[in-house]
Amino acid sequence: MSTLTINKSTIALDVWFDDSKMCLRLEDGRELAVPLAWFPTLNKATEPELKNWRFIGGGEGIHWEDLDEDILVEGLLI
Repeated sequence: MSTLTINKSTIALDVWFDDSKMCLRLEDGRELAVPLAWFPTLNKATEPELKNWRFIGGGEGIHWEDLDEDILVEGLLI
């Protein structure tokens, strides 16, 4: 009997936004969308502020300097 091993990553490769969601593409190919309403600071941010992000920890988190906001990818998957 063979065992299938699935490696799920918590590393983000890309981040983008629509009117109500933050979307992430993960290293393992999954895409995740979470409501901006979960993050009051991001929900109130302007489009330029939302777009001014950078990865931290090699993609384990996302940081918005202008907003002083950090989000860990793993926390979005729980």
